[in-house]
Amino acid sequence: MNDPLRGQYPEKFIYKFYGCERKAMNEFMKAFLALEDGSVFVGRAFGATGEKDGEVVFNTSMMGYQEILTDPSYKGQIVTMTYPLIGNYGINDIDVESCRPWVEGFVVHEKSTIFSNYRSNMSLDDYLKKNNIIGIEGVDTRAITRRTRINGALKGIITTVEADLKTLVEKARKSPGLVGRDLVQEVTSKETYHWDPDNVLSPQWLPGDKTVPLPKKKYKVAVMDFGIKLNILRMLRQRGCDCHVFPASTKYDQIMKIQPDGLFLSNGPGDPEGLPYAVETISQCIGKVPIFGICLGHQLLGLALGGKTYKLKFGNRGGNQPVMHIPTKRVEITSQNHGFAIDMKTLPKEIDQTHINLNDKTCEGLRHTQKPLFSVQYHPESSPGPHDSEYLFEMFTELMEKHKN
Repeated sequence: MNDPLRGQYPEKFIYKFYGCERKAMNEFMKAFLALEDGSVFVGRAFGATGEKDGEVVFNTSMMGYQEILTDPSYKGQIVTMTYPLIGNYGINDIDVESCRPWVEGFVVHEKSTIFSNYRSNMSLDDYLKKNNIIGIEGVDTRAITRRTRINGALKGIITTVEADLKTLVEKARKSPGLVGRDLVQEVTSKETYHWDPDNVLSPQWLPGDKTVPLPKKKYKVAVMDFGIKLNILRMLRQRGCDCHVFPASTKYDQIMKIQPDGLFLSNGPGDPEGLPYAVETISQCIGKVPIFGICLGHQLLGLALGGKTYKLKFGNRGGNQPVMHIPTKRVEITSQNHGFAIDMKTLPKEIDQTHINLNDKTCEGLRHTQKPLFSVQYHPESSPGPHDSEYLFEMFTELMEKHKN
């Protein structure tokens, strides 16, 4: 198949655009992204070779691609970056949110062939190769985003090994999607562990990669790991929390054995209704200890309180989502990554909605009026994204302090 850009621009411009003046375009390995709506995008492969299916979603962040790649919440998804140039500051050993990338595929308009940053030690291309993640560049990411916004999140196939377009579209249509799937078991820790670092990095807005003194451990926190990001653990530890991390399928008795001062419910991938075992455990914990949930943890808490969740048309993913704190009318710019939401109409009257998304009016936060628990749909730990919502971690420690007394 001819390259989709050939004929649209002078040859010299295409070569320069991709930083490859000495190679003809047909010398590059082609990659294909096929969507269930029948559309196929043809571009250049980078990273690993092979074939993967997933739900095709878009992220509007201008930077932070390394944190996005390593966020376990993206398991099962092929991520399209709307910002046109990705990879220009390379990859480093610090800006990771888990042990490895979890995306099924990575879609960009232009992958930078040159990377420059004082911390970088690897290119994006090499990083994806190393971790067996397929990438595609040179495609119209605006068109992919527009199709997703109009039609909703679409199942897709990213491949370097199959070129028959009808076959690819059919594979995309037959792929499992996210609804009803338990992807948490693929990203959660396999055993309980005590997260006890000697130090943690300074807050991201301070210059350099300096470490900061850690406060005395004051609160024992049981963390249910549905695909937790490292910066959540850092935020908790910086506020005096002693974090004991439990696999997602841990039972109530095992959690209570450590006599925690609080329970934290982490972010994670997939459909919350595919995790009935987690909902049961959380239900048993309600009223026993203070609870704070983020993202998937927020949705699971909503289910445990008797509510229901639903799938959003295309979800909210990026670092610029406006959320209003309803009691104060204060607006926060937030980092988000989710495709499901809580239906507030299904929750009992004892549950108050505390935050609302100003773009689509979905629920972004809740609290119980009589029991010590609250949760938010967005990511107050950022990484990447703004830091407007870090006060929520202080709210959690204050709730634990009050409950201890």
